[in-house]
Amino acid sequence: MNAVKGMGLFASRISVLRDQLFSKKNLFYTNVAISISLSGIGDILEQHYEILKEELTCWSPTRTRNMAISGMSIGIICHHWYRYLDSKISGRTIGIVLKKVVIDQLVCSPLCIATLFFTLAILEKTSLSNFKEEVKGKAHKLYVAEWVVWPPAQLINFYFLPTKYRVLYDNTISLGYDVYTSQVKHDKSQDT
Repeated sequence: MNAVKGMGLFASRISVLRDQLFSKKNLFYTNVAISISLSGIGDILEQHYEILKEELTCWSPTRTRNMAISGMSIGIICHHWYRYLDSKISGRTIGIVLKKVVIDQLVCSPLCIATLFFTLAILEKTSLSNFKEEVKGKAHKLYVAEWVVWPPAQLINFYFLPTKYRVLYDNTISLGYDVYTSQVKHDKSQDT
């Protein structure tokens, strides 16, 4: 009986924590923290994979920090983007959801990819010409992957979830995408 009582108390505490984290007062900070954390974890996973493949000799905390900071930038954009999109196009009919998915892919996806490369260029002190070359050589790979991953994911996001949980869901799906993003960004064979 004590185990059941303990589980009920635990569930109650989790519910209170969830309500606090996803309240209007804390939602921005929660979304940014989630984005930082999962972008960093995605890079750690990718680096360890590169170590296993003997493409890297050791983990680079600087690279992970930079990817996490780029996640922060994208988290800020996504937090405001979802609120804006939901305020301008409300409803959950399939037509409205499909409209949101297309607009998200045409507006937010390119913005997030550009933000990723721009943030990393600043952190890595990349020259303007190298930045342009990297974007030209790598951004299209991420954008194509965006069209594979995000439309189905965003159908679920826009149809079932309230706005306050969109960034959490987005980042949960994005963990696998963040591994790929890190791989594309740090793929030296694509450098010119």
